[in-house]
Amino acid sequence: MRLLQAGIDIATIALWLGHENIRTTQIYLHADLTLKQRALDRTAPPGSRPGRYHPPDELLAFLEGL
Repeated sequence: MRLLQAGIDIATIALWLGHENIRTTQIYLHADLTLKQRALDRTAPPGSRPGRYHPPDELLAFLEGL
């Protein structure tokens, strides 16, 4: 996505990713991350704050200890 936003041609991106067909690359480039985030923000359950999920510190400590 960032390469495309920086003005790199889709065919060049396809070559870098090793895609045989440019249509495969377009699957990945189709959805902009900003659009995805806006869609996720609009689907927050009623009564909750919109935005990204931030796990509790205990969960992070547990996961880092694995």
